[in-house]
Amino acid sequence: MQSRDDFGYILILYYSSHGHVKSLAEQISIGVESCEMEARIRTVPRISSVCESTESDIPDDGDIYCTIEDLKNCAGLMVGSPTRFGTMSASLKYFLESSSSLWLEGSLVDKPAGVFTSSSSFHGGQESTLLSMMLPLLHHGMIISGIPYTEGALSRTKTGGSPYGSSHVEGSALSEDEKKICKAHGKRIAVLSKSLRNLK
Repeated sequence: MQSRDDFGYILILYYSSHGHVKSLAEQISIGVESCEMEARIRTVPRISSVCESTESDIPDDGDIYCTIEDLKNCAGLMVGSPTRFGTMSASLKYFLESSSSLWLEGSLVDKPAGVFTSSSSFHGGQESTLLSMMLPLLHHGMIISGIPYTEGALSRTKTGGSPYGSSHVEGSALSEDEKKICKAHGKRIAVLSKSLRNLK
């Protein structure tokens, strides 16, 4: 009988400046772990707005910083960022741009991936941000998965959530529908990861 460790881990990689994307990551992790897979939550350091320098290697508090090894060895990946003029944050983009060695090795090919975001308004660029995060994952050969409309919360939500990925409209705590969509998304990536591993 296979144990949880046999299936590896789903890496939940995010950048969050005010805690909203971190809250999404935590809900996604619940969905992953409901499938008896490890959810490994990691963040990235804030980069300087005037040069390509980052914070120290160890954060003062909160989730630890992701390494290229964390990314290389994951069985599946969830990537999250706040919207920044309709695209991902510079900090997350900087980290993903450092992963070219994995692209050369094909380390992420055929692994499932999903994306998530938050914005301060309904029309803050959530869907374009989600799409922008998919692009480097497609270049890595990953299998992108959103959330199907069989998840009822997608049709009910009055706040965040889309078939492209989990999302949140800021201004209050995550709504119950947003939480359900996050959990469904995490579970879907975990199930896909297990299924793809069994095919190998």
